[in-house]
Amino acid sequence: MHTLAELARLLDAELVGGDADQPVDGMGTIQSATATQMTFLANPRYRSYLEQTRAAVVLLQEDQCEFCPVPALIVKDPYLSFARASALFEVAPQAQPGVHPSAVVDPSVVVPTTASIGPNVVIDADVQIGEGVVVMANAVIGAGSCIGERCRIWPNVTIYHGVTVGPRTIIHANSVLGADGFGFAFNGAGWTKVHQVGGVRIGADVEIGAGTTIDRGAIDDTIIGNGAILDNQIQVAHNVIIGDHTALAGKVGIAGSSRIGSYCLLGGAVGVSGHIEICDKVQVLGMTLVSSSITRPGTYGSALPADEQTRYRKNVARFRKLDELARRVRKLERLSD
Repeated sequence: MHTLAELARLLDAELVGGDADQPVDGMGTIQSATATQMTFLANPRYRSYLEQTRAAVVLLQEDQCEFCPVPALIVKDPYLSFARASALFEVAPQAQPGVHPSAVVDPSVVVPTTASIGPNVVIDADVQIGEGVVVMANAVIGAGSCIGERCRIWPNVTIYHGVTVGPRTIIHANSVLGADGFGFAFNGAGWTKVHQVGGVRIGADVEIGAGTTIDRGAIDDTIIGNGAILDNQIQVAHNVIIGDHTALAGKVGIAGSSRIGSYCLLGGAVGVSGHIEICDKVQVLGMTLVSSSITRPGTYGSALPADEQTRYRKNVARFRKLDELARRVRKLERLSD
């Protein structure tokens, strides 16, 4: 719980109205926040909700203050300030330092006294565990892996051998880091496996969503840069490199040996073909297939939006004739020259 004065100080905000000693014990939406909760207004389109809010305090920009019926905290970027404030009202259970009796930790592993190792965790030989690491129930960490300080590994995560996870990284439940990449050579009658001898390197301050898989490299490592954020159910294939502070939404799939630059944004279900490069500061809209390299920053998209069924079917029928139509146009252009 924090007072309005404390929140103003912690968020570098200006408090307008209200009692500085008024307590705030949680967060809510601008529609549902109660008289003891904080909320925010980042989009002026929701101003009608602001005018009716019952929140204890609202984070907003100065030009919206006159419409606020409750105390306000004036900030430059309300959503960013709301994100920072969320850390003050964390509700996730706090892990207690120590090793649970049911955990299996190889004798070669030194577990710091500040780390928390949960029930049924398995930590294999020569793993390095940093200060303040939290490993929750049923997680597995393979031989020779390195987990940086203050990482948080949620239940049922599997980290294979030879994986490096940078400090303060969060890996959510059921994710798999370091599984074999999809490497096979056809031998004329079947498939010969290409053994994956690379590893995975995760940078600092990365967040990896639930059910995401990051394959180990075939020869060199698969690399996720510092500050990158990956949503749930993402597939990152072998030898992919993802730059610093890039964000991938749910169900993105990146094929082997592709490179994604820094500060990129890939929308939900984007597919990236193998062996291509996307430069820095590219935004790819949801459901887009990226089949060739992108060399200039900007926004790209190719998915068709939903449409009325009959019209959509007619358009699909026309799509199938586009090549024929293009040939006819070129022929007519030559005749007119």
